[in-house]
Order: sequence, then C-alpha cells, then structure tokens
Amino acid sequence: MNLNLEASKQTSFDAIVVGSGMSGGWAAKELTEKGLKVLLIERGKDIKHVTDYTEALKNTWELPHRNRLSNDLKEKFPIQSKEGNYPINESNAAFWMEEKNHPYIQDKPFDWYRGAGTGGKSLLWGRQVYRWSNLDFEANAKEGIAIDWPIRYKDLAPWYDYVERFIGVSGSSEGLAHLPDSIFQPAMEMNCVEKQFKSTIKTKYSNSRIITIGRVAHLTAPTDEQKALGRGSCQYRNACSAGCPYGAYFSTQAATLPAAQKTGNLTFLSDAVVSKIIYNEAQKKASGVEVIDAISKKSTTYHAKIIFITASTIATTQILLNSVSTRFPNGLGNDSLQLGKNLMDHHSRAGANATVDGFEDMYFYGRRANGIFIPRFRNIGSDKRSYLRGFGYQGGASRNRGQMPLEFGAEYKSKVSQPGSWSFGLVSFGECLPYQENQITLDKNQKDAFGMPLIRISAEFKSNEMAMRLDMAQDAAEMLDAAGFKNITQVNSKTIAPGLSKHEMGTARMGLDPGTSVLNKHNQVWGCENVFVTDGAAMVSSSCVNPSLTYMALTARACDFAVKELKKMNL
Repeated sequence: MNLNLEASKQTSFDAIVVGSGMSGGWAAKELTEKGLKVLLIERGKDIKHVTDYTEALKNTWELPHRNRLSNDLKEKFPIQSKEGNYPINESNAAFWMEEKNHPYIQDKPFDWYRGAGTGGKSLLWGRQVYRWSNLDFEANAKEGIAIDWPIRYKDLAPWYDYVERFIGVSGSSEGLAHLPDSIFQPAMEMNCVEKQFKSTIKTKYSNSRIITIGRVAHLTAPTDEQKALGRGSCQYRNACSAGCPYGAYFSTQAATLPAAQKTGNLTFLSDAVVSKIIYNEAQKKASGVEVIDAISKKSTTYHAKIIFITASTIATTQILLNSVSTRFPNGLGNDSLQLGKNLMDHHSRAGANATVDGFEDMYFYGRRANGIFIPRFRNIGSDKRSYLRGFGYQGGASRNRGQMPLEFGAEYKSKVSQPGSWSFGLVSFGECLPYQENQITLDKNQKDAFGMPLIRISAEFKSNEMAMRLDMAQDAAEMLDAAGFKNITQVNSKTIAPGLSKHEMGTARMGLDPGTSVLNKHNQVWGCENVFVTDGAAMVSSSCVNPSLTYMALTARACDFAVKELKKMNL
C-alpha cells in the first residue's frame, strides 16, 4: 500500500522502518515475512519498478544530450557531477537527490551522494558483493585501533548464506580465508586479455595475488524464488544505473520490496521525512517517530513497538543526533558521545592503466556489467607494510573504438565500426581507519526546509591512507608491466576526499561497552533497545571490500533477533 500523510489514518504499527534502501528494504522484507505490520518510510519520491525506469531501454543517441551532463544537471548536482559523467548522467539523474534542495555543510570536503527515492542507492550501486572475514572483524583489536567489533565472522556466516540465496550472487570460488566464498550462481566470463593477465600473474607471483571475476549481485541462473518475484537473468547491457527492468541485479524494487508486499503486511509512505525518534521517558524506550510531509511540511507522529533506522549512514546519524530528550540530551543512544564520530569511506582513484598489444582478432560478447577483482594481498601473512590494513583492485580489459576518421558517409560508417586496440585498467579501494575527529555534527543555527539542523561534515584521509595509496598505484603498475602491457600510467589523485567511493560508514558503531559505542552486538541502541540501526552507521571498521552485503546480513540477523525478543515481551 502506498500512502501520503493526508490519506493515512492508521498511525500505529508493529514496526517502523526508516529508509527504503539496501538495509531498509531488507528490514521491511524480514519483518513483514515474520508477521509484523510494518510501516516503511521513504524520505524521497516513490520510484516504481520498471515503469519509472524511463531511460533504461533507450539508446544513447535517443537521449537529448547523448547521456552526457547538461549544464542544467551540473547546476542541480554540483558535487555529484564533479567527476564528469560518472556516477550521474542523463539516464539516471531522476534517481539522485538534488543537492540544492538538501544542503549540508562541508567543514572539510566530503562528497555525499544520495538516492532520490524508493530503493535509495540500491538502484545505483556498483553491485559488488564480498563477505568480510575475521581479518576484518579482528583487525581493530589486534592493532589497538578504536574499539573491537562485538561480533566475528561466525556470527554473520549463516546470514551471509541467507542473504546470498535471496539476492543472487554471480562469482567464482577461490578458497581464500580472508575473502570467504559466497553461495554463487555461475560466474561471468573473463575476456581473452583478462584470462591472459590472470595466467601471467599466477605464474609471476606464485598464487600470492589472485585474479578472479568480480562477485556481483546479478542473476545468471535465477532460482524459482527469484523468478516468482519477476526477476530474470542479466542481459549484459551494462545499463544498470538507469534501472534494470529485468530485475537482474539486486535492488529494493526488484527483490525485497515485492517480497514484503506479497505478505500484505506492508504500508509504504513516500515523500516523508523522519525528523526524530520519540523517546518515552516513563517506558524507557522509543514510542515512535515524527514525520514531516515533504510536500505540505505537516507533521505526524507514527507509533511502533520496534523501530529500524536504516536511512543511510549520514542521514541515520542526523536523525539520532536530532532525537534529544531528558534521558538523551546529546542524541538518542549517545551516552558514549561517539554518535557522529568515526566516519569512514574507502579511498579510491589510485591504480594504473596500460595499452595491450595483440589480440586484434579477438573481441567479447555483450557488455558485461562487471570486471575482474584482485583481493587484498598487502599485510597478509608474512607481508608487512609501513601502513595498517590493505586494498583490493577492480578493473579489467576492454577494446577501444578506433580513431574517429575524417571521412563522411559510407566510408565513415565503415571505419568507425572497426574496433581499436585493447587497454587495461586497475583501480583500487583502500581501507580507511576510524578516526574520532572524522565526524558529523548538527548546526543548531542553520535549518533545512523541514526545520532540521543542517548536517556538518568534517573528515579527511590521513597519513596511513596516504602511505597505502603509493602501493595502490605502484602495485597496479607493476602487475600491468609483469603482464607485458605497454604505455603504463600510474593514477593517484592527490586531492582525494572521503565520500567519492559512496561507502560511508561508522558514526553509530557497534560495540560491547555502552561507554565506547552506540549500538550493542545485536544492533540495538544502548539504553533504547527497541531501536535498531543496521545500515553503514553501525560499522566499527571499513575493511577494503564493498560493504553492502554486510549491511544486508546485519539487517537480517537483527530482524530475527528483534522479532524473537518482541515475542518474549522484552521490547
């Protein structure tokens, strides 16, 4: 059911889920399938599966600006368009939140990318999914960094299984302890240059550096459960960011939302901004949320027994910080004063590119929506570096279009259709340590259109990350050289700022001690245990692999715990 605030007469539910993105969609699915009546609240507009993917089936030349950024889009998205035609372009601009309507303050540069409606960034993500391992969960404790994770890989392993069976993960098993294998559907195929690169690197580095195909949330052999939701196989169009009408890649719209709707237990509310969580001093728990209609600006209170805040890291933290009461004068669950601190994001834009001789009689089929992946190999086993943690690579080989000829007519068409030479690129994603001074605060003197204090962000990468980046570029160039490639160019952006990787994490971390963390090991807010946070805000460290699969596993795990506790009358 889809409602707006004027039409809604029911204000009490078993559960409220704030945010319909990666984590929120999972919370809605899990809680409704367990029999709870759930209100799913989305700040942005309602973006419907298939029908609202208006540009998904258009060819580039059918778009007014050939899928390039117009001056109008650059004005609407000054931050999100800073890298040119990525990640925002003409075909997906409707899925991104316009910055001028949702401002924030950058005390230090931070590029915040926000989804515009239903599904959040699950419509726009890179779809790379990797399990974390004990190398990640134990790192803080072993190195004396920040605080220890309250869970280990064994706590999440069955939930990784559960999530992967539902979303569908294409990939290849490698048997690495520090990158556990998933439950895979058939892997996508490497092209001829990538296969040669894999073979050469295996010989040169004696299996210390693994080349595998990326692990992606794309269906290559849909299960009956996935087909029943209307999902089909990947079509190898590589047009994912415009929305997938085939439901081949995992998104809220394609998977968790229809699953929740099938139960008949879901109420969906769009254009609704959650401003705060209401804490009941007498009951010592939250009683509901205050919601502002994004259009009329009218306020309504919705009530529930349990509340999942999954609005994405920064937005979730804004809500928690704004939820002040006599019991929590510094924000809900903020006895530790850690709420808003320890903001992390992967640092990227470092690697190398090269040209490839030969293979001119070879090409590839379709447009694979994926690349190769090189798992972390630094600070693994006997390898010790001057910095902590490590990085992995994504990338691959492609064949360029030939030089644009000067001719016209038939001769032009003939020449422009001929492929040019091959090239190879590697880009790395490195782990960022949690620093207390990398933080989000609220500016009480400046308000947004909904009367909420503006978010202030102050974050930067530090010496550990900068030292790592030297290896990120040099190691990439070294491997391309070892493969015999030519014209190798290292890439290492010197002005890199957090946010660009769109993997923001931390700010409401899990822990074992309410004096040093915001959430307990079940993702409950300390001191207000009927509120759960399972998006990126909950993370204690950042690993160097994409985090979304872990968000989903944490959410499914927390939902299972919450419903069991609810039945025991503990919440």
